[in-house]
Amino acid sequence: MTLTRLHCAACLRPQSVCICAWITPTPHEAEVLILQHTLEVDHAKNSARLLHLSLPRSRMLIGETFEESALQAAMNDVQGESKYTVLLYPPTPEDETPGLDRARLQDSSRVQLVVLDGTWRKSRKMLHLNPLLRRLPRLSLADAPLSNYLIRKAHKPGQLSTLEASCAALAQLEGNAEKYQPLLKAFDGFVARQLAFVPT
Repeated sequence: MTLTRLHCAACLRPQSVCICAWITPTPHEAEVLILQHTLEVDHAKNSARLLHLSLPRSRMLIGETFEESALQAAMNDVQGESKYTVLLYPPTPEDETPGLDRARLQDSSRVQLVVLDGTWRKSRKMLHLNPLLRRLPRLSLADAPLSNYLIRKAHKPGQLSTLEASCAALAQLEGNAEKYQPLLKAFDGFVARQLAFVPT
């Protein structure tokens, strides 16, 4: 007989590792579209679900390769408003991306931030497999904060979790880092919970 683990209806995690205690509703100006790699969906250490549940103006799509028309429709589906859509990703020399129009970033309520959720290898693959993403202007972090994401190994300095990077990008767009501190503090609690499961 196979026992089925019960899942939380809100966060979709098994009830034994429910993350609802760390959901921290945080008002934000820019729209956020999270593209989550399929292999991240059931990963216990993934931060994107907590991010999505904490940002009321966020949406999440799951996949590795997206049909271009469907992805374009998702980017356009922002309550009928025209948004300046940018990809949160560092510049890569091999991709000819349009320059960032900083004047259009001045009003962050008119911006849509696209975030790739996956390891660096997975996110690079998503970028390679989806030409539409490569055609988006890139937003990179001006001053990447130190990461508290102690449960997954960073391969280079300055690499952050999806939640940390998104909070840093939103703070950069809005000029208001304090707003995101409660969510980042809740994330620290999530990380501590995961560390408790790591054998010493």
